[in-house]
Amino acid sequence: MLHRNSPYSTARWDPFSELTHLQRAINRAFDSRIGHRTAEYPPLNVAANENEVLVTAELPGVDPKDIDITVQGGSFTLKGRRKAEERKENERYHRQERSSGSFARTLELPYNLDAEKVQASLKNGVLRVVLPRAEDDKPRKVRVES
Repeated sequence: MLHRNSPYSTARWDPFSELTHLQRAINRAFDSRIGHRTAEYPPLNVAANENEVLVTAELPGVDPKDIDITVQGGSFTLKGRRKAEERKENERYHRQERSSGSFARTLELPYNLDAEKVQASLKNGVLRVVLPRAEDDKPRKVRVES
């Protein structure tokens, strides 16, 4: 069997065919990575100080009514659902990269939280959750008597 790049081959080299093949290989590589990332949705930032933890999450297109936040002890759970966009009757996707469906993330934090004082807001697709540290879990200074 002759390779198409062989000097004896009658087939001509097509650079556009090579580019199409390369594009498909790249798409397959990224598609498998995206499929693997589902456990990491939504992306979170977590910052902490001695009084509270601040969690921010990217949730574009998610309705606040579809978000559920649970705090218990030192555990924070974020659950929700992003609804699929409705398509018109004759509309077909050329490319579909935005996902829809349910998601859940749980974080185990280094200290207990005060569930009664948790505050959450959603603005411009970014969820901001302030998780205050429980008073009985905060370090206390002990006075040493002589």
